[in-house]
Amino acid sequence: MHSLQGLDKEESNIPIVSLKDDAGNFAWCAGETQATREAVQTRPNLDESVHCHEALDSFYHETLLPSNLPILSQGRNEILDRNLNVVYRLPDVYTVGFGTPSDFGLAEELQLPLSRIPTGKKLFLNRLYIAYLGDVKHSHPDDVIASHHDMLTTVIGSFCLTLIKAHGSHRLYIAYLGEKKHDDPTLVTGSHHDMLSSIIGSKEEAKVSITYSYKHGFSGFAAMLTEDQAEDLAELPEVISITPNQKHELMTTRSWDFLGLKNEPPSELLQRSNYGEDIIIGIIDTGIWPESKSFHDHGYDAIPSRWKGVCQLGEAWGPSNCSRKIIGARYYAAGLDKANFKKNYMSARDNNGHGTHTASTAAGVVVEGVNLHGLGAGVARGGAPRARLAVYKVGWEEGGAGGSYLATAAVLAALDDAIHDGVDILSLSLGVDENSFGALHAVQNGITVVYAGGNRGPRPQVLYNTAPWVITVAASKIDRSFPTAITLGNKQTLVGQSLYYKLKNNTESRFESLVNGGNCSREALNGTSINGKVVLCIELTFGPIGRIFEDVFAGVIQGGASGLIFAFYTTDVLLSTEDCKGIACVFVDNEIGYQVATYIGSERLPTVKIEPASSITGNQVPAPKVAIFSSRGPSIKYPTVLKPDIAAPGVNILAAKEDAYVFNSGTSMAAPHVAGVVALLKALHPHWSHAALKSAIVTTASTKDEYDTPILAEALPRKVADPFDYGGGNINPIGAADPGLIYDIDSKDYNKFFACQIKKYEICNITTLPAYHLNLPSISIPDLRHPINIRRAVTNVGEVDAVYQSSIESPLGVKMTIEPPVLVFNASKKVHAFKICITPLWKVQGGYTFGSLTWYNEHHTARIPIAVRITIQDFYADVA
Repeated sequence: MHSLQGLDKEESNIPIVSLKDDAGNFAWCAGETQATREAVQTRPNLDESVHCHEALDSFYHETLLPSNLPILSQGRNEILDRNLNVVYRLPDVYTVGFGTPSDFGLAEELQLPLSRIPTGKKLFLNRLYIAYLGDVKHSHPDDVIASHHDMLTTVIGSFCLTLIKAHGSHRLYIAYLGEKKHDDPTLVTGSHHDMLSSIIGSKEEAKVSITYSYKHGFSGFAAMLTEDQAEDLAELPEVISITPNQKHELMTTRSWDFLGLKNEPPSELLQRSNYGEDIIIGIIDTGIWPESKSFHDHGYDAIPSRWKGVCQLGEAWGPSNCSRKIIGARYYAAGLDKANFKKNYMSARDNNGHGTHTASTAAGVVVEGVNLHGLGAGVARGGAPRARLAVYKVGWEEGGAGGSYLATAAVLAALDDAIHDGVDILSLSLGVDENSFGALHAVQNGITVVYAGGNRGPRPQVLYNTAPWVITVAASKIDRSFPTAITLGNKQTLVGQSLYYKLKNNTESRFESLVNGGNCSREALNGTSINGKVVLCIELTFGPIGRIFEDVFAGVIQGGASGLIFAFYTTDVLLSTEDCKGIACVFVDNEIGYQVATYIGSERLPTVKIEPASSITGNQVPAPKVAIFSSRGPSIKYPTVLKPDIAAPGVNILAAKEDAYVFNSGTSMAAPHVAGVVALLKALHPHWSHAALKSAIVTTASTKDEYDTPILAEALPRKVADPFDYGGGNINPIGAADPGLIYDIDSKDYNKFFACQIKKYEICNITTLPAYHLNLPSISIPDLRHPINIRRAVTNVGEVDAVYQSSIESPLGVKMTIEPPVLVFNASKKVHAFKICITPLWKVQGGYTFGSLTWYNEHHTARIPIAVRITIQDFYADVA
């Protein structure tokens, strides 16, 4: 039990229940202890000079201290009245239990009715009979009273009122109700209150319980419920699904040039699209740093009249922080325990840097002379520098360890608000696969939704955000490298990569002592003197480089090392010099690591000299290449949908963070590249649907580098990339602007294939078609057992009179034919349907093999990737 008398409930992360007297004086408070809430009070200050029953009785009855007892004599009972005021903001269900000290008992058991207690409700615990059951142990009255005082010491520590949760603890649940039934958001929210009140007792309690009401793009709410209440709510016919709230992960000076969108001279696409003028990109992330040079609004016209969003004020965020560039800002802090998020600005201001980085990548204005300590120097800009930005902060730094926190409920609230506000594109560098219905409603409201695919590669089947209505993005490497020379004491020079730069007061590199730290675990470094030395760390295990490096570096920096040579399975991903805290951190592959280790073993006093990194770009650096961390398909949730859709630059991307610019890597960096391209395409083709924009990006993607060799994927071992690595290929903005043909979809067609996403599972259409019949710009068949016919249709968006030939690359073990093999378009024939027959040639339980279908003429090429797995029975192996 915890004694919490005088605790400030605003500063505590413990739910508070308090007892007050009639004048409102604070009497006691209770903290939650696992399954119970216990009212505990320290011993009152008794005036030992008062010995008469009357005075003591007056004290006990007139002060509403919960842990006091009157002086009782044998056979004497007392009646105590206590009023309990519930001040904890979340409603709960309680019964009452009593603990009684030795020699005391309850003459009458008191029970509260088993019902919900809303905030502010006063409970009258009246007519509580307390009986003294012991024998008189002293003959003199003063001795009796003295024993009573001694007894009170025990009583006060052991007699407590316990409020016991009757139906388990609460957690946040998300109720999805499908299409909203009213256009007025107030009526939608009111219907949520009515529905929930039928479960938990009253409309007032329902209002307190609901954290978010989704009322613009779709209908639903997030509410604090017990498991039993969630189950009861799920039984209502209006409710499609009930899911627990989940916690999720957060997922350029050169990259846009690499993609062909040069700033000087400006590319044709940038000019034709007017740099994405007035397209509104919504960034659902950790907020934004509005003072960054990447977000100035010089030369911008008035905010588009169609914008209906708000500039939500908050901590360190005033009206002036919104502008003609950052036209909207919202943040979602409902349900956060602020005591655990003290590092955060309670506003749209970004204290993490993730959201600022992604926003500047998608739509940052042109900023000259950007670099990080001389590395990556150039012009920083977003893909659509004239686009507007709307910021939705859902990501927070949790606790003191720098961990990230974002919840499904908040992301859904941001999606709902973005639909209302009028954004054109949403970029989400978040891992939120659950409840993709929010994104579906956004798409059905004309918004293109772009998601990061995740950073859990190169293992298969680890993709996030794989719904067919979103664009799922993998990460690739650009043609830039930061070579760093490592010279050993024997004059042998090796080359790694780093972001190491020379400090101003360190004018010349010099040789330093070099030691082998093994894998640099605490055990490996134990007994090894590394102070003032460069340490070689060789990591042979496979795992996320960031997490492994953090563990290694912690031991190295604690030992006082002056430098680190980190041997790992890839050197493509570099960590910021901020992580290296001013010492040289050089990344090498394991082969070079072995050479360094061999040298150390052959020398009595091995030394090494590390030079500052330099920057090289262009055809000296093989690119693009799928990053090793990029999550791979196939999709577990939607195996008949080929994912990811596309790859985009996501390795060592230089973009804004607060007032500076830093390198970051991840599919988080890749997704805003695609969002920026979509903004240009939307400005160029304002009437194209979301599906048309996605098709243009996928069907024109590059599968080969500038030397006409297949794009590689970093893996163990490195391999030629396939559609589960990069979807259609690496993004090609110039080609996407003029794709020739598109695979279009009416957004309502998703309902025919994924009815169970928008209806109750019990009533969804059992004749729902396999998703490979949806008119997607890709085909995935996870269980080919017999010949099947797949239908597709293409729309001509190129020259009016055009003839397209077909080219088939059949997956291994499969025969593919197409009918008709030639498509002829003219003014009266803009859409052509065709049929693909796919036949298994083997009778074997196989893995996936890959192929493609391409329509081409002298001006255009539209290619879709195909993935097929032959099966002969349901089988647990060889599924990827």
